[in-house]
Amino acid sequence: MILDRAAFIRANTTRMTPPLVPEVRLQLAHEAVPLWQKTEEELGEMGLAPPFWAFAWAGGQALARHVLDNPQLVAGQRVIDLASGSGLVAIAAMKAGATRVLAADIDAFSVEAIVLNAETNGVSLEATSRNLLEAPAQDCDVILVGDLFYEKDLAAKVVAWLEDAEARGIVTLIGDPGRSYLPREKLKKLAEYKVAVTRDLEDAEFKLTSVWRLSKTDATTSVCPIRQSSS
Repeated sequence: MILDRAAFIRANTTRMTPPLVPEVRLQLAHEAVPLWQKTEEELGEMGLAPPFWAFAWAGGQALARHVLDNPQLVAGQRVIDLASGSGLVAIAAMKAGATRVLAADIDAFSVEAIVLNAETNGVSLEATSRNLLEAPAQDCDVILVGDLFYEKDLAAKVVAWLEDAEARGIVTLIGDPGRSYLPREKLKKLAEYKVAVTRDLEDAEFKLTSVWRLSKTDATTSVCPIRQSSS
């Protein structure tokens, strides 16, 4: 079944600002399960992936906040936002002065949402459904990863991909609220944020979320004070 994904997204989400990143407006859902069921009904398919693209996850909010508050991390740089979801982090990178951002997500709905959200925020970026983990990262200076360490096998692939990128001089930054498979032993904490989240997705109203650097260097890094969302 052919579905107008852009029209579906507009009809089933609301334009909102994430609590920690009020500078960015996104098409977001209030509840996950109804949207998930609606997507399967419209496509006539069962067993689809959850609509990750319709929510501003804690890791993405923290990473977007950190990039906006520290624009020197991406200003003038070529950036990849891996598993971009709504495009929140990618949009933040463009607003912070990145010269080029590639927002990658294997979900076709996500790619459409990224395009819509980028247009809403007045930024121009590239969006792709290509699985970037299938080959070494190329043509970038910085890789941003928000909230992607929730599955064991996927986490292992992401870590290996990022370690290869770091070995070739690419800066890798991760936003994560402490998911099960976050490789803490390989990370250096840069900042912490208290992020308001929805109980429809999480086990609490707030998630203490950190921004990390995957690096083998010995340089010390100071941790920024915890910043809370406005909700």
